[in-house]
Parts: sequence; structure tokens; C-alpha cells
Amino acid sequence: MTEVLVVDDEVELAELYGSWLDGEYDVRTTHSGGEAVDELPGSDVVLLDRRMPDISGDEVLAIARDREIDCRVAMGTAVSPEFDVIEMGFDDYLVKPVSREELLETVERLERRSTYDEKLQRYFSLVSRRAALKREKRPEELATSEEFHDLTDRIDALRSDLDAILDGFDDRDYSATLRDVAADAEFSRP
Repeated sequence: MTEVLVVDDEVELAELYGSWLDGEYDVRTTHSGGEAVDELPGSDVVLLDRRMPDISGDEVLAIARDREIDCRVAMGTAVSPEFDVIEMGFDDYLVKPVSREELLETVERLERRSTYDEKLQRYFSLVSRRAALKREKRPEELATSEEFHDLTDRIDALRSDLDAILDGFDDRDYSATLRDVAADAEFSRP
């Protein structure tokens, strides 16, 4: 079963998110960045509050990536993203308040992404950052942001690489790949 770590210094919110996910996932909740660092190993998906008083979500994320902990991370915050999110190592970005449906969809999406290869994971991570910025920033801000244009260029380059790989597939490659993916998914189930 997928291990989900919910990290939020608002105890009631962390517990609410945990209750929404319980039954579908093996859920643990923590209420500080320090506790989160201890709980990161073994987590498949982390829902991480960005603003916490002891150790920020940004710092927890940096620690996870520095220690090469293999988990998908969704940053959550009540604050609209700034362009600094472009270089952060998260996989998805949630702006609070988050609905039950949005939370479940996010965890499911991150769980699915964990099966992708590194290049495809990177592509979806960058696309998620761009989508978060598009939702929260005015078009004028995006149009004048060099960081946003660089992000779009990186996404386009990755997309070209991925398209080139897929173009090299023939029908037998697709069929074999789909069979392998299905068999792997079936084998991986508890």
C-alpha cells in the first residue's frame, strides 16, 4: 500500500487530510518540519506544508532531495506561488484551501508518476509548476518573467525529447511496453 506522509503545522488540517486519505493509503501525519524529516524515509507521497515555524517545507524538501529520498512531493500553501517555485524539487503544488477531491486526485496522480522514468517525472513536475504559476499569476506577470519563459523552454525541450522517443516506437513496441507495464503493475500489488 502506498505510504502517504501529511505534514502541516495546523494539526486539524493535517488530521483532516489524513482522514480523507485513510483507507486508500497508509497515512502518517506530522505537525512540524523536524518531525517530517524523521518520517521521510519510507514515504511514497508527501503532502508538505510550505510555511511551518520550525523547519519550512522548502527546507524539508531540500533535505529529502539532498538525501535522495525517492518520494513524490506536493507542496501546499495558502500563499500564491512566486517564481522561486520553478527551481524547487517538488512534483505538484497545491494552493489552500484544498478540497477532498483535489487532494485525492493529487495523491493518485503522484502515485502514478512514481512509476514513470526520470525524464517523464521531470516533465510532469515542470508542467505542474507552470500550471500553478498560470493559475495564480496575472498574464502580464508571466509575459515579463524571464524565469517563466525559461521554464516553458525547458518543458518544450523535454517534450521534444519524449516525442522523439515515442516516434521511434512501432506498434509492437507499444504493445510490448503496455504488456510490461500491466504485468509490472499486477506483480507490484500486495
